Amino acid sequence: MTFELWNLSLYKNLSPFNSLILYECFAMKILLHICCAPCAIYPLKVLRERGNDVYGLYYNPNIHPYSEYKKRLDTLEKYAGDVGLKIIVSDEYPMEEFLRNVVFREQDRCRYCYYSRLSYAAHIARKGHFDGFTSTLLYSKFQDHNMITNLGNSLAKEYNVAFHYEDFRKGWKEGIETSRKLGMYRQQYCGCIYSEKERFYKKAKIG
Repeated sequence: MTFELWNLSLYKNLSPFNSLILYECFAMKILLHICCAPCAIYPLKVLRERGNDVYGLYYNPNIHPYSEYKKRLDTLEKYAGDVGLKIIVSDEYPMEEFLRNVVFREQDRCRYCYYSRLSYAAHIARKGHFDGFTSTLLYSKFQDHNMITNLGNSLAKEYNVAFHYEDFRKGWKEGIETSRKLGMYRQQYCGCIYSEKERFYKKAKIG
């Protein structure tokens, strides 16, 4: 049995725990920001199992170089077609804007990275009359969930659209296993050129 949620103002300021209870009770139209296809597998499964109408959003100017960005997008589009997921793909790739906002602040780059993508998701969610928005960033064991949650809740108030926090990390192994079975492209670093360097560059030993 499914229900329609008519009054978002009743719960938009609730704690993540109480908000989750409501998300389990009502079928909703949810915008899922997606960083890559492998990370979308488990969150999409969980959200759909509750009867939610889920749309995907691909907006990731933090992914460099463009060839990597395109490879992840191509993988997502194929997966979306296979599972019947409607996705919104931004025409923009503001890599330069991303770099301008993190240069000389590289140690705090993740905050801007989260903010830029979540704020775009909140904007699209409000414009598209979605009941709420969330992100596959909440699936990763390597992301800062507290920072993502705080930013998501703040943007929810700013855009007047609910942010759905859920700890999707419990499905970490399941998502990995499924993506491998499907033969998906699995990237080897988070996204930006800084994370690419951290993944592959090894300082030469002197002496």
